[in-house]
Amino acid sequence: MSYIAILGRQPALGIAELERVFGGKVVKPISPTAALINSDQDFDIQQFGGVLKAGKVIAELPRSDWHQISQKIVQFYTNEWSTFEGKITLGISVYNSPVGGREVQKTGIILKQKLKKYGVSLRLVPNPEPALSTATSHHNKLGLSPNKVELIVARGTDGKVVIATSTGSQNITAYARRDQERPKRDAFVGMLPPKLAQIMINMAVGQPDSKTPLTILDPFCGTGVVLQEALLMGYAAYGTDLSDKMVDYSGHNLQWLANGFHKDFDFRLSQGDAMTTKWNGPINAIVGETYLGQPFSAPPSPAKLDEVVNNCDHIITEFLKNLRPQIESGTQICIAVPAWRNKEGSFTHLPLIGIIARYGYKPHEFTNVSQNDLLYYREDQVVARELLVLTKI
Repeated sequence: MSYIAILGRQPALGIAELERVFGGKVVKPISPTAALINSDQDFDIQQFGGVLKAGKVIAELPRSDWHQISQKIVQFYTNEWSTFEGKITLGISVYNSPVGGREVQKTGIILKQKLKKYGVSLRLVPNPEPALSTATSHHNKLGLSPNKVELIVARGTDGKVVIATSTGSQNITAYARRDQERPKRDAFVGMLPPKLAQIMINMAVGQPDSKTPLTILDPFCGTGVVLQEALLMGYAAYGTDLSDKMVDYSGHNLQWLANGFHKDFDFRLSQGDAMTTKWNGPINAIVGETYLGQPFSAPPSPAKLDEVVNNCDHIITEFLKNLRPQIESGTQICIAVPAWRNKEGSFTHLPLIGIIARYGYKPHEFTNVSQNDLLYYREDQVVARELLVLTKI
């Protein structure tokens, strides 16, 4: 089966996430916004934080102009839907192509007219842009049933064109609810986005080969975002934090989640300093946002930056030293560590990254991205989150 993935705001993270779940050999980026996946595994978009839309590929065309692409779409879906009973809602999204929104809409109108001759009713989702936003796709429930369809057309950097039928888009309503409606929040300790937590869990777990439930440990659990997403993805969750207040907050938030989903989730919480704590097994993977240091509204002075870098490097190094004898060889880890962005847009990284093997860990080697690509940040942020994907040697 061949799938297409439309990637999020920082596409390298989506590529890395897909590689860890499907394998690097079957993931092929075709443009800055899209990747192909050739796999027999199911591709449930709701399990991926770095993918905006997913679809099953129905055609791959050589270098083509929009007229040829439009003809292929009309021909294929007229045959596909000529005997369809009921009304079809259709959206069309085109990526990495010079075609305008008006031309894209014309293709939908031609298809609508063709189907009308067969007695099939089609509603075209209006859109002035070439591609529907994720919000529009989600609110129209496109890709979630046979009569609510989004066509995804993506041109590769080599000029080849992929046409796919959407299997869904990110559920932004559910993300917003989990992020904003949790009863306990604390801006001071930072707020890890649920999407990023999903990405990190997928990067740590990769391709699970066990049918027994895996336990995800977050040694810096904060308000419990990683634990929350782990539970929703079907894992058991184990969280510790230096602050009793954060452990209490996590407990409230996870109970709120359990009540909302009417589930008896499997989670454990306790207070503990990640540099010294002795965790109780079993622990199958470690995922967490480590200490990021103090927030900055502008790049700090060189002296201040050195102070903060050294402090964070010490805490995270001691955590990794403490963790290593407590987990089995081969255990996977994904942690978010700080990287500091200067006015020119370059980053200062933790010293430990370059010598991680000294502490008994091996960085994961990705096929299509490098370690320097694994940064999550917004343009106005000084402190970025850098994702380290490690295996205990």
